[in-house]
Amino acid sequence: MIIEHAAGAQPLPVERLCFLLGLSRSYYYKCVNTSRRALEAEAEAWLDRLLCRIEEIILEFPGYGYRRVTAQLNREGWGVNRKRISALMQAHGLSCRPRKRWVATTDSEHGLKVYPNLLPQQEVTGLDQLWVSDLTYIRLPQGFCYLAVVLDAYSRKAIGWELSIWLDAAVAVTALERALESRRPGPGLVHHSDRGVQYACREYVELLQAAGCEISMSRKGCPRDNAQAESFFRTLKMEEVYIQDYQDVDEARASIEHFIDAVYNRKRLHSSLGYVPPEEYEDSIRTNR
Repeated sequence: MIIEHAAGAQPLPVERLCFLLGLSRSYYYKCVNTSRRALEAEAEAWLDRLLCRIEEIILEFPGYGYRRVTAQLNREGWGVNRKRISALMQAHGLSCRPRKRWVATTDSEHGLKVYPNLLPQQEVTGLDQLWVSDLTYIRLPQGFCYLAVVLDAYSRKAIGWELSIWLDAAVAVTALERALESRRPGPGLVHHSDRGVQYACREYVELLQAAGCEISMSRKGCPRDNAQAESFFRTLKMEEVYIQDYQDVDEARASIEHFIDAVYNRKRLHSSLGYVPPEEYEDSIRTNR
């Protein structure tokens, strides 16, 4: 073994270096091995802390894949890359996600007026320019309950929602009323939904018209026209509904309220927003105005 004694100089053999310093070779190698073991122990402890933090993140956000886990870790200052986190999650069985089938809740076979799809004409550049709405079902031990939600398409924030045991217009109307109350948008906002009877009914349409909103509806048989709402429900089901065991609608309401308001809007990282939560993204927009 040889050691460089100065930058650019010829390296010295260990024997010569020990002679010049008046040290034994056994003492030198003891110091080297101790230092190496200390570094290995430090690296192992760091990896243990990293794995513990990954597990904590996944427990809090069960639907997170390695990209969002990596983004959250780097927000906390870990300085890790996606490939390493992906390998760690696979090696330690942290990549599994529950999967369940979806059930349609849209009834578009009605005689009410439907509106054209305005989304292809929209270039969303700010908040309260485009809202998207949709409904989904949630299974309970004795039947179902139904969740209606309104999202701001620019920030992906859930700005209004309602849960009910009845799949009727009231659940969608209440969600819209809450969104309008919390945001108070100006005229010209585009509201997009599917063609379901809950969104085509007179009460819902009149509420939109009174607020000066333009009405947009998906094409028949094209759920991708409302992709942002569908994405929200996938997240909700994977990270909240499928890992819970609601006994009744009140329990479901309390748990879903916490997920939407405290987790999804305020803490969950959104890839299309540069891996920041919707509320943080909206705050940054208002700050930079």
